[in-house]
Amino acid sequence: MAQPERSAPSVFLHHGFRPPLPSPLLCLWKTARMNELNHLLENNRAWSERIRREDPEFFSKLSTQQTPEYLWIGCSDSRVPANQIIDMAPGEVFVHRNIANVVVHTDLNCLSVIQFAVDVLKVKHVLVVGHYGCGGVFASLTQKRMGLVDNWIRHVTDVADKHEACLHDAGDLPIQHARLCELNVLEQVVNVCRTTIVRDAWERGQELYVHGWVYSLRDGRAHDLGMSIDRHELVQERYDAALAKIQADRAER
Repeated sequence: MAQPERSAPSVFLHHGFRPPLPSPLLCLWKTARMNELNHLLENNRAWSERIRREDPEFFSKLSTQQTPEYLWIGCSDSRVPANQIIDMAPGEVFVHRNIANVVVHTDLNCLSVIQFAVDVLKVKHVLVVGHYGCGGVFASLTQKRMGLVDNWIRHVTDVADKHEACLHDAGDLPIQHARLCELNVLEQVVNVCRTTIVRDAWERGQELYVHGWVYSLRDGRAHDLGMSIDRHELVQERYDAALAKIQADRAER
């Protein structure tokens, strides 16, 4: 028995309109757009085959567990890939990234990553890594409107407001930009140290260091800002020392 023809939804028929069927040209266009990603799949296959040749057991070992010693909190910038910068293989670094490497106590995503890394994975080092030339930091410094992300960048603007005198004394805009990238890292390190997650870990005697680094796109080098902290009592001391060093620096990065 023939099936009755399925009618268009009443909302269309009420206005005398039937939605057009996809044209062959539209189908071809969609297929072509999907094929644009084929090179990524080919890259993935080539990468996995190369890794297997180098270490036949790599993926079988990786699939059973991860035991990273490091949590990397960095910027989402595509030029700042965590594993490549410190030459670590998959499974060796736990990574969280957002615009301008911000750590705030209302961000459940970031806090959940820190909690899992510290309490479950038992990482020994939390690395807060900014980078010179950060677009989010520059937008904050120049008060450039970006849209919805302005609400997020506001956290960096708070850092700029706090250190207004330091930035003013730094010199021209490129140097101010570099200094704010560094100052932002310092403040985010303090925010990490102030989380109950990190404080509780220190109180129970867990080995855990929080560090502040900044990465240079110009030479691919990471620089330690002197914010390596393994107990709450050191936070203010290390912060003051790192801040004094930044205030005295006039170099462009």
